[in-house]
Amino acid sequence: MKSEHSNRCPVCRGYKSMSDTTFTVDLGFGVVVVRHVPAEVCEQCGAEWIDDATSKNLEEIVTYARSKHSIVEISEYSTLSKSKMAS
Repeated sequence: MKSEHSNRCPVCRGYKSMSDTTFTVDLGFGVVVVRHVPAEVCEQCGAEWIDDATSKNLEEIVTYARSKHSIVEISEYSTLSKSKMAS
């Protein structure tokens, strides 16, 4: 069970709640955009936190896009996490 303290934003002391965010990475030769990534988001200042499992999945998505040498790669997180980049 989360304590009251862990549900508070360390930046502004607002409250965090589960939501989603857009994750972007500039690879130098291209950009990766992953939409609808689950995250805790501060309701007051908008600061975002992504859990370890989601971060690992995002790393795999970025590695895959880098291997394709995509100039622009735009994906939905829910679709990618289910397929685990089967192609």
